[in-house]
Amino acid sequence: MEQTLDQAASSAASLLTLADVRAAAARIAGAVVRTPTLYSRTLSQITGAEIWLKFENLQFTAAYKERGALNAMLLLGGERCNRGVIAASAGNHAQGLSYHGTRLGIPVTIVMPRTTPTVKVQQTEAVGGKVVLEGETFDEAYAHARKLEGELGLTFVHPFDDPHVAAGQGTVALEMLEDVPELDMLVIPVGGGGLASGMGAAARGIKPDIGLVGVEAQLFPSMYNKLKHTDLPCGGDTLAEGIAVKEPGKFTFEVLNGLLDDFVLVSEGALEGAVSLLLQIEKTVVEGAGAAGLAAVLAHPARFKGRKIGIPLTGGNIDTRLLANVLLRDLARSGRLARLRLTLQDRPGALYKVMKEFDNHNVNIIEIYHQRIFTTLPAKGLITDIECEARDREQLDALVESLRAKGYAVDQVELN
Repeated sequence: MEQTLDQAASSAASLLTLADVRAAAARIAGAVVRTPTLYSRTLSQITGAEIWLKFENLQFTAAYKERGALNAMLLLGGERCNRGVIAASAGNHAQGLSYHGTRLGIPVTIVMPRTTPTVKVQQTEAVGGKVVLEGETFDEAYAHARKLEGELGLTFVHPFDDPHVAAGQGTVALEMLEDVPELDMLVIPVGGGGLASGMGAAARGIKPDIGLVGVEAQLFPSMYNKLKHTDLPCGGDTLAEGIAVKEPGKFTFEVLNGLLDDFVLVSEGALEGAVSLLLQIEKTVVEGAGAAGLAAVLAHPARFKGRKIGIPLTGGNIDTRLLANVLLRDLARSGRLARLRLTLQDRPGALYKVMKEFDNHNVNIIEIYHQRIFTTLPAKGLITDIECEARDREQLDALVESLRAKGYAVDQVELN
């Protein structure tokens, strides 16, 4: 017989409790940053909700993951501490475990796929972790970590599917509700489910009627599939690699089943927009997974309108080149950057006449690309791509309209 929602909630509550999270908070106090929870006036105006942001990107390792890693290590005893811990991770869990393990004198081994970017290997080694590169995929690295766990007598610390790890992550919600008790909803990024389990258990223990909404990237709806009994495809190149999990936790699934009120999926465009908006408005760098909560509120305004919402910005570890691409793509979507493709006749003065239109509309030209050879046009024709910068979409649209009125064929190269 299937569980009722009340039975499922009761079962979840027994797996992870407010007392567990409070005990974790006492254990890790002073060793992690008590990050601020701040009201965003501008984001509140944009979304129609009251938005409070928890800046977990201000942790030493720039992510909340160190809370759970530290709590798990502090619960190790004697010989298990001396032998050390091991994990498979190419992200924030690796750095959190390595940093606090080194601080506590616990040897830490991290198994990463050989394909891991060098910068992530260096960041983990810089905070004291011993990195072992094995396999081409995370699954292969994970299997090797489990093998070394047995061979070397190490203790495996799972990035999410562990009650001690989840309890440590739940301290994020404790701090949010201490700072802003009137919050009536939390919107929480979900990958393996450790953060949502811990935060959800803590929040429900403090405020039984608080709303809990999980968020996953549309490309990786793994926990969504399990909770909603759907079979959406799972995989792809997502900006939110921190929550790109193909197989969510068994423990975390049991906790979240019946705990979450709703589950939202967000597109890559929504994630990019949220990352860009946080940098522009809050002047803070947030990785794709860390911006998923805000992306959900921006993408589904009617669902969240009028609520007092707490959103954890879970991390800020994003590659600088990738961040630059995200910002430029956001400018393109807003109409401030554009690439216009014009068909011209290959004759003297043709390009000059087009440039005069840009000057008349005060639109700045960034780069020009001429294509005479690889084109289906007649030999006397050419294609010109002009990358330009406008004040806003209205100014850009006015330029395009003017060019077309003068007989030019103009197409705008669109982003997906």
